[in-house]
Amino acid sequence: MIAFLLLALVTHSFALPLPSGDKDNWLLAEKYLRRFYDLPAGLQGKPSTSGAFQAKIREMQSFFKLKVTGNVDDNTLEVMKQARCGVPDIGEYNHFPRHLKWENNNVTFRILNYTPDLKKADVDRAIRNALNVWSDVTPLIFKKLHTGIADIMISFGSKEHGDYNPFDGPNGLLAHAYPPGQGIGGDTHFDEDEHWTKDSSAYNLFIVAAHELGHALGMSHSTDAGALMYPVYSYSTGYPLAEDDIEGIQALYGPNPNPRKRKPKPDAPNKCDPMLSFDAITELRGETIIFKDRFYWRLHPQMPEPEQTLIKSTWPSLPNKVDAAYENPEKDQVIIFSGIKMWALNGYNLVEGYPKYIHKLGLPKTVRKIDAAVHISDTGKTLLFSEEEYWSYDEATGTMDTGYPRTFEEDFPGMDDEVDAAAYHYGYLYFYHEHTQYEYSYNSRKVIRMMRTNSILNC
Repeated sequence: MIAFLLLALVTHSFALPLPSGDKDNWLLAEKYLRRFYDLPAGLQGKPSTSGAFQAKIREMQSFFKLKVTGNVDDNTLEVMKQARCGVPDIGEYNHFPRHLKWENNNVTFRILNYTPDLKKADVDRAIRNALNVWSDVTPLIFKKLHTGIADIMISFGSKEHGDYNPFDGPNGLLAHAYPPGQGIGGDTHFDEDEHWTKDSSAYNLFIVAAHELGHALGMSHSTDAGALMYPVYSYSTGYPLAEDDIEGIQALYGPNPNPRKRKPKPDAPNKCDPMLSFDAITELRGETIIFKDRFYWRLHPQMPEPEQTLIKSTWPSLPNKVDAAYENPEKDQVIIFSGIKMWALNGYNLVEGYPKYIHKLGLPKTVRKIDAAVHISDTGKTLLFSEEEYWSYDEATGTMDTGYPRTFEEDFPGMDDEVDAAAYHYGYLYFYHEHTQYEYSYNSRKVIRMMRTNSILNC
């Protein structure tokens, strides 16, 4: 019996890297590898010197698309600390040599009891919507039973709750489920010691249930960070399935003969795709944040590899698509642009009074989107680019400089006529357009060198 669990939700992931030599971190790594990567027990001596230990570290790093070092480095420890599903990432359940699935497309379910955290109708709706996620793309039909034994028995319980797989109280294991089969197979249990919600304020029942019920239907884990079946928990809105989820469930049950029109979420971008482009780039308290689709990469000077995260996992109030962003370090704020609106962030928090319309900055109403934004710390000016023009905004006075807009191509010779993202460091502008990065001397007004866009991501 393989259980599904979810560790406590980690919404804020901007902690400094963990010290690699700490004894607690080695114990964490050893426990993690035993639980999720079948590390054999009883290793002699220091785990880091064990060939089996290092092999499992490499396996885990490969799964999460980290730099494969075989060492318990800071990036690896951060992933181990994140909220995640407890089904192992390797082993029979993941690879399905026996194709664990329900033999009948008519699957029954029963909700045995309810959490007091939500109205009964809200629990019913969350479970039904979670099942509908999978029936929308398969021939599966789910029938609710009110008495008797169903294929999938759903319940809330705490500590030891009848399956010899106890929960651990608040903020630990959130839930577990079992793969299709007789008896306990397919059953799904939620920890009553957690707080269940309909939104992002605590543990979202719909999201946890949709992931769990994927396991109860026979789904394995995905290595795609954009997939519902990715091991790490994240809050998001909208249709939860990515292409990878749909391919996985249809490999088991086939497609829905009468499919509903649903647009799956895009797969997570590959940082080393040679054709990768950026949506936006900004600094944030000494780190670099790069936005692409509904994800961002976080680069920290002390971390060897960038970390990829869903935007809404960190900032639930932000849109899924960011057009431009910049940091104003004097105000300790990051300004995010999407369409005709802008958001101001103070670290993890949305500044009161936002979002606002971008025209509040003094932009003409004809501007419907900011393509790139960059703060020049030496002058206190922020440059805002839209199509072939740009503006200069004075942060001190809160007004647009006179004489703008100006033409980007004329003022920045050697550049294309448009830009996707921009950054500024020590007298140099870094412009990103499609898959090319330009290092541009702000004083000399010329291109110094050209690189691939993703060279900043260690590719």
